[in-house]
Amino acid sequence: MKTILTPIVLLAGILTFAQTEKDTIKSKEKEIEGVTVTVRKPTVESKVDRTVFNVSNSSILAGNTTWDVLRMTPLVSIDNNDAIKAEGESVTVYINDRKSVFTGKELKEYLKTIPADNLMKIEVITSPSSRYEATGSVINIVLKKRDDEGLKGSVTLNNRQNTKNSQYTNLNLNYHKKNFTQTLIGSYSDNTNVQKDSSFYSWYADSSTNQIDSYNISRSKNPSLSSTSEFEIDNKNTIGLILEYYQSNYTSDAEANGSDYLNNVFKSSFDQNQNSNGLNRNLGTNIFYKWYDKEKNRILDVNLGSNYYGQSEDSYFIRNILSASEGPSNQNLGVLTDTENRNYYAKIDYTQPLGKSGGNFEVGAKINFNNNVVPNNLYGNMLSGLSDHDIFHYEDNITSVYANYSRTFFKKLETRIGLRYEYIDYKMRQDIAGASRKDSYGNFLPNILLKYTFSDKYDLSLTYNRNLWRPWYAEFNPFMTPNSNGIYSRGNIDLNPNPSDRLYMKLGILKKYFISARYMYTDQDYWTDYLQEEIPDGTKTKTINITQPSNFNGKVHKYYLYANTNQTFFKNKFTVNLGLGWYYIDNSDFNAKNKIEGNAYISYLSASTNLSYTNLFNKNINVSAWVEVSNQNNGNSTTNKANVFHNISVTKIFPKTQMEVSLQLMNIFQRPNYDATTYNQQGFKRSVSTWDWYGASISFVKRFGNQKVKENTKTDVEKNGGGGK
Repeated sequence: MKTILTPIVLLAGILTFAQTEKDTIKSKEKEIEGVTVTVRKPTVESKVDRTVFNVSNSSILAGNTTWDVLRMTPLVSIDNNDAIKAEGESVTVYINDRKSVFTGKELKEYLKTIPADNLMKIEVITSPSSRYEATGSVINIVLKKRDDEGLKGSVTLNNRQNTKNSQYTNLNLNYHKKNFTQTLIGSYSDNTNVQKDSSFYSWYADSSTNQIDSYNISRSKNPSLSSTSEFEIDNKNTIGLILEYYQSNYTSDAEANGSDYLNNVFKSSFDQNQNSNGLNRNLGTNIFYKWYDKEKNRILDVNLGSNYYGQSEDSYFIRNILSASEGPSNQNLGVLTDTENRNYYAKIDYTQPLGKSGGNFEVGAKINFNNNVVPNNLYGNMLSGLSDHDIFHYEDNITSVYANYSRTFFKKLETRIGLRYEYIDYKMRQDIAGASRKDSYGNFLPNILLKYTFSDKYDLSLTYNRNLWRPWYAEFNPFMTPNSNGIYSRGNIDLNPNPSDRLYMKLGILKKYFISARYMYTDQDYWTDYLQEEIPDGTKTKTINITQPSNFNGKVHKYYLYANTNQTFFKNKFTVNLGLGWYYIDNSDFNAKNKIEGNAYISYLSASTNLSYTNLFNKNINVSAWVEVSNQNNGNSTTNKANVFHNISVTKIFPKTQMEVSLQLMNIFQRPNYDATTYNQQGFKRSVSTWDWYGASISFVKRFGNQKVKENTKTDVEKNGGGGK
């Protein structure tokens, strides 16, 4: 496919320069008409509670998906398990202030169906108010809102060459007439990914070791469709309906081989082949009503919605024991899963000014119901010691209420105080194994924000948040299944919520330089456990390796320092954003309880920069680059080697025809990899992964109609605050 991509790139270059020459020959006067000078927001704004990545006019949008741009967002990192983090901490993702029902790999695949062309900005909210469900930091993805008359839209075609070839296409349509707006987005992607993994397990008890190497090729076909209908009844009342459908049809082929040693003496070896296929479907609905009194700045927002998620998967393993004391053998195992998750919610928010002192009051409530059913079936001749059939049920009811009050004193001191109360009632059970749990708890979650502006050059802010992270339903499921790398995985029905307290301070200098510090404390955290267990195998027993999430009932202290600056040059054409972070976990309590010597704390280093140049040589050429250097430490894992990610993008715009051609080079100088060691009370595991996050892509974008947009209405007064205005 590389031989196919090369002439395509050359052709795009020829067309680009041909069009440039054509525009030049026509006349200098017309050429100048094609270049419009506009006042743009800074690419990166640092505010009191968040960092805003304004991407609506950035060249990195062309041909990319929302997931691609999220990877390049300042403060954001994504680890080898596709977990999104902000400043090294797990986050909750919102889209237009509406919490996403997806997490992990499901969230990744969904965001890859949203074209980056729809992005207005990405807000990394490190100190969220009580309005947000308090699980740490929040990433709010804000989409463009088009309200100009008539029909307009865009078509995108993208081809990406990594180890294998992938394609992506998208159609955006928007129609606005008087008080009615209709948006329709359809996309389809055909992606092929390759990943290599190597794992080394060392067990303290008997000095045994395991070496496992695997190679995986996966392909997914993902159609998606979303519709947003909005009708303004009058200048105060608006109603609307959002419908979203996403589907993923995927296949995967994996090969793994391993060797077992006891006291450095060879014991046995195996190879394993896996074939998987599955189908995921998600259907979301949201009915909303909004009342907005612009004169008195009062807003009432009501949302009713539901989400359905279904997953059917069939994985088949063939495991060959090549060398063992009992002689060679052939084993096989199949896994059938059919998941159905249903979510229903009702949410109301109200905000208004309070008194004549300039204060603002906000209050809201949400009721959320989840009903998840996960049937699991195993078949084959490797069933000894495993449950071949079971159904896991999980249900919860979460009720939350919140209030925020904000006010500015002496024109220098900005304040916000908020309180959120959440109560959850949940139950889970396995039909066959009989394991069950029923529990409930409530939590008060306060937050405080203070910002003092010494002058127009210096400001200092301080925030405090009480947060609560709840386990995901899949992390509870105790049904044990094999993985493609030869080990088994399961959830943990005994997982507990993780509360934490956070202090955050930010110093702003000249509205260009920002230094922040954060402290987080918890006495209940999560760790990834790697266990060895004996299970029956006919008349004998066999030892298997298992990974599962576990509670850590001990003290954890986390410290973080971050420096950031955003600069513009050459009449705001050239923008540079640079960030540097240092973050570590005081791990001494974990080490003491598990009798692990050394490694008292885990360091995390990161540095990133975003560079962009608009209208290069006055030829409507936009250039951007992104570089990130980081190690991906997490919990009881420490990285052995830092990762380097980079992306270079060049986009040529043809104003007369409303066309764009973009060429991207991804990680061409160094291919990303993951190399980390995970410690637990039974031993340690070193994991090395190599992804095909490298190569080149070319995109063609054709726009039509009036492309003017306006920013979505502010519904939370905190968004207007901060030192980066």
